[in-house]
Amino acid sequence: MFSLAPTWLWLVFLVFVVLALVVDFVVLKKQGAHEVSVPEAIRWSAIWVALSLAYNGLLWWGFAEAHGPEVGQTKALEFLTGYLIEKSLAVDNIFVFLMIFTYFSVPAAYQKRVLMIGIIGAIVLRTAMILVGGWLISQFHWILYVFGAFLALTGIKMWWAADQEPDLESNPALKLLRKLMPVSRHFDGERFWTRHKGVRIATPLLLVVALVGFTDVIFAVDSIPAIYAITADPFIVLTSNIFAILGLRAMYFMLAAMAAKFHLLSYGLAVILVFIGTKMMLIDLYKIPVLVSLGVVIGILAVTMVWSVKTAPAIGGSKTVER
Repeated sequence: MFSLAPTWLWLVFLVFVVLALVVDFVVLKKQGAHEVSVPEAIRWSAIWVALSLAYNGLLWWGFAEAHGPEVGQTKALEFLTGYLIEKSLAVDNIFVFLMIFTYFSVPAAYQKRVLMIGIIGAIVLRTAMILVGGWLISQFHWILYVFGAFLALTGIKMWWAADQEPDLESNPALKLLRKLMPVSRHFDGERFWTRHKGVRIATPLLLVVALVGFTDVIFAVDSIPAIYAITADPFIVLTSNIFAILGLRAMYFMLAAMAAKFHLLSYGLAVILVFIGTKMMLIDLYKIPVLVSLGVVIGILAVTMVWSVKTAPAIGGSKTVER
């Protein structure tokens, strides 16, 4: 694994992530149990996107200064494309999170803390998976074809399963957790553990956190190979991935309120995965330019979102789950 990124860009990225998490925890502790409104979620989403774009500008300048304007432009386009892919694939995470929260009847005021912990877990796990994935690609070039085929097949599977709701009750992780620990019937505020008849047992909120973490690992298996189809630079892969994750919580509260309006988005995500998988399998025959990949991703998302909004009143579909 090798990156042309200047050392100071790595340092700026690490400092930013640490500061972002510290501020989030301070705000979280100050607010306590807090139900995030749609306007608040939109504001925070806009802030995270603006910060991501600002960092991309800094990234472009840093690479251009160190290696020339052409390299700077290429790396900035790779970051933007990777960021959009990770953001778009995160939408499916959000719909599954919504299903989990609905299934367990998690009060809106407790959901923010669950997502915060899930984001920290996602940062740690995805960093490890990105490093492992980068090492595998550097050592075994043929694994790109395996990743590509996996993504294409996943996209096809996602297309056929787009209108089907996942069966949470049959989830193996949930079954295992229930076997491993006794769980109370009721929440105890934002606590993960409570006492019942003098015995320390888990609350449903602990199961929710575990399932959210498990879900992110499953989706990371798709999203990380997807971004390696855009660039083999571990710095671009890591930074675009983490910036997309940092805004996931605000994005959840924004999209959860509008889930019914984007009922066709899963079809668009399926097409994106097939496109990226095909791009990865063709990498030694023809390398699709980053700018073309960016245009395809934006175009697919735009078409599916617009078509979703236009057809929502007639279909009335929703990805929410009634318990």
